[in-house]
Amino acid sequence: MQVLGIVGHSDAGKTTLVERLTERLSERGRVATVKHCTHPPDIDTEGKDTARHRAAGASESVALTDDGAWFATGEQRSLTETLDALAPEYDYALVEGYSDASIPKVVLGDREAADPIVHRAGSGGAADLDAVVDAMLDRDPYVTLETLVGEVKRSADEDRAGAIATFTGRVRARDSPDDPRTEFLEFERYDEVAADRMAELRRSLEDRDGVYAVALHHKTGVVEAGEDIVFVVVLAGHRGEAFRAVEDGINRLKEEVPLFKKEVTVEDEFWAHDR
Repeated sequence: MQVLGIVGHSDAGKTTLVERLTERLSERGRVATVKHCTHPPDIDTEGKDTARHRAAGASESVALTDDGAWFATGEQRSLTETLDALAPEYDYALVEGYSDASIPKVVLGDREAADPIVHRAGSGGAADLDAVVDAMLDRDPYVTLETLVGEVKRSADEDRAGAIATFTGRVRARDSPDDPRTEFLEFERYDEVAADRMAELRRSLEDRDGVYAVALHHKTGVVEAGEDIVFVVVLAGHRGEAFRAVEDGINRLKEEVPLFKKEVTVEDEFWAHDR
């Protein structure tokens, strides 16, 4: 699922840009939208932003308040949890608001926002849709463990598989109780080299007897404490083959794929390779 945030001041036309993008993207796949609200909205009230999202073609529109309430059910969900839930079902997610979120975003007007910023425009009505869509598609998709499990299950050899083994790496807040807390990690990579190495690793694992499909993904950019970083998923005939391939997969990914990690704690920040 490709994710794009749209941020700006209240008069910048954020909802207008969400509508324009939804109309464009719904021709290519299923679109979900997320609206950041300061208070619980009136559900489906005509003229309200979430209703405008759906009128433009969004298959689902979710409103989140600052306390994480998801208005459709009253469930408590963060933005990350909401995107995780949407990812298996949607091709695109447009997020209106959340200027501090670490998702790719378009900034309207002079609003300050956290990186990564992929495009700037004066207003939602004036934004160049072609440039915005190209910038969004140039970013990594939003990948979850569930989406990768679904990917390997679509293997032509799925009927011969009796096991799916997975590994999830996440940001550890501290190694021991006395350590300063890690706030986030930031990952950078050599894009072309990393993609080639990941493809080579996947082919190598899939060449093993009894292994039918492998999916690998490592996030880049900022990943906060407690969030997932990396996934390895293996579809195999039996659990032994699956477990061995998963273990080798994560070990080789860490050794062979050129990724660079900066750690930011409450006391310090440093690149791991400098230590």
